[in-house]
Amino acid sequence: MSKKRFDKIADDIKKIKIQGARNIAKAALFAYSLIPTKSSIQKLKSLRPTEPMMEKVLELAEKKPYQEILEHFDSAQNKINISILKLIKNNDVIFTHCHSTNVSNALIYAKKHGKKFQVYNTETRPLFQGRKTANELRKAGIKVTMFVDSAVALAIEKENKRDKIYANKIFLGADALLPKGIINKIGSGLVAELAHNHKIPFYIVADSWKFTKKKVPIEQRSLNEVWNKAPKNIKIKNPSFEFVPKKYISGIVTEFGLMKYEKFVRKMT
Repeated sequence: MSKKRFDKIADDIKKIKIQGARNIAKAALFAYSLIPTKSSIQKLKSLRPTEPMMEKVLELAEKKPYQEILEHFDSAQNKINISILKLIKNNDVIFTHCHSTNVSNALIYAKKHGKKFQVYNTETRPLFQGRKTANELRKAGIKVTMFVDSAVALAIEKENKRDKIYANKIFLGADALLPKGIINKIGSGLVAELAHNHKIPFYIVADSWKFTKKKVPIEQRSLNEVWNKAPKNIKIKNPSFEFVPKKYISGIVTEFGLMKYEKFVRKMT
């Protein structure tokens, strides 16, 4: 029974049925608890190479009690929520991309604590993770407007004449926090450059356990996710993530509060 559950969790992580760095890390921790061996750790680490949080959790799993590790996630989220609540002002239009558990939970917390704002987000092809974000926020009573990925500039550019409302804050999650920047869902780099060009505050919202000094590979996903049974001789690129330099980041919100990215890196190293 344990082997069957372990394999199901591993398959769900691999196929992105389990989404978000925090959810992936928690699922991997539970899977390891079913079969606590070094080979289990090796297999779980191999499923999603761009997930340093999962790697950290699995390393801790050999040293600390399961419940102690698990408690970190809620503790960190609660502290992140408080910082985001202070950042959000009434009538803000907040832009986000893909799906981040830290971002979604923080926005829902702000809504429950009386902040009035709306959210713009992207559908996030090819797996449409943005729909998960939109649904979570909608259920919490937050007004959401979804844009197709290629229309992201309409949500961010101040010079946009078609829509009078544009995003005035950007909250993105991260799958990996590195000394020179972050790795997040493909498309994040474009969002970061638009934010920089239009002087819109660009915040990373993430648990500090995602920080690593190791080199993190960019995961290349199946070509069939983009175009199933594509004609021959058409080359398809499907990177799942991309690097965003720290120069674009206005600040990072972790369980340590809001700080400049350089200060966060110094704290972690």
